Amino acid sequence: MTMDNLSKLEKKVSRSLCAENINGEKGRGGMAGLDEGIAASAARDLGRGWKMNPYVVIKPGETLTIADIKGSGIINHIWLTPTGRWRNTILRMYWDGQKNPSVESPVGDFFCMGWNEYAQINSLAVCVNPGSAFNCYWPMPFKKSAKMTLTNISPDNIVIYYQIDYCLCEVAEDEAYFHAQFRRTNPLPYKQDYTIVDGIKGRGKFVGTYMAWGVNNTGWWGEGEIKFFMDGDKEFPTICGTGTEDYFCGSYNFEDPKTHANYAAFSTPYSGLHQVITPNQLYKSQFRFGLYRWHITDPIYFEKDLRVTIQALGWREGGRYLPLQDDLASVAFWYQTLPHAKFPALPDKDYLEVI
Repeated sequence: MTMDNLSKLEKKVSRSLCAENINGEKGRGGMAGLDEGIAASAARDLGRGWKMNPYVVIKPGETLTIADIKGSGIINHIWLTPTGRWRNTILRMYWDGQKNPSVESPVGDFFCMGWNEYAQINSLAVCVNPGSAFNCYWPMPFKKSAKMTLTNISPDNIVIYYQIDYCLCEVAEDEAYFHAQFRRTNPLPYKQDYTIVDGIKGRGKFVGTYMAWGVNNTGWWGEGEIKFFMDGDKEFPTICGTGTEDYFCGSYNFEDPKTHANYAAFSTPYSGLHQVITPNQLYKSQFRFGLYRWHITDPIYFEKDLRVTIQALGWREGGRYLPLQDDLASVAFWYQTLPHAKFPALPDKDYLEVI
């Protein structure tokens, strides 16, 4: 939906899922009573219809289904506000009854919050707003069904506020399915490229990258090139960037152009260095960054397969490149036909942990 066709009437039915209407049923929102509402004590003087069940609790090791939609339609917006460490809640999405998820990521990284620290994002695809409101606007069409789950891998209860806005409608045959996959390597082996995603099989288009980049050296860290290997590319890619900051639509080290004394964070509709976590002298030893690049107007099309890598590259004495061994995590976003290739297994809780 864009502004130029906002006035057009379409054959769509609006629905929404939340803790007050977990099945998105027509005319059945806010029906929880005092005997079942999680906020019954707060609403005890007002009764049914007065914010009785605004959130859910997910116990340790539990998986909660927050969407189970039958039929065809499109998810237009997701809002989540999770508690706890955001790497400890795993978000998964399944389309049209597929056994393997098309989306699998810690909830923080999916919403560009990989460091478990808030930073505002103002982009077309993802907005993160005070105090910890995660919003996603990637369109997610489905033809038979849509399922979305949250898994708590922490030892503590987590609280989730959520709203999933969608439409029931016919979906065209040429609509592809939304995918997102998380990766982390810490530390990156010496002289090895970081793999953002590989093993993609099918026809589709790559639409975005988020990276949580932790620098384990001093000095500049962004000389590496991003590479898109598509449709049979082997040693050399079809698309090759010129540097990390260039791919994320910045330049010259993301430096403040006036002072050249610090990083200049920014957030735009299509790209950003939205998070700069500066080390202090006592406990924090590394700079940590959050970066995103959405290929909304310039998607990377592929017919058969796709692999995406990026180099971690700095400088050493003698004006020579230094292969870095940084802490790198990412989420790749793309659309493709089904079925998709099974994702690699997620790392365990300790390997996911931000320390």
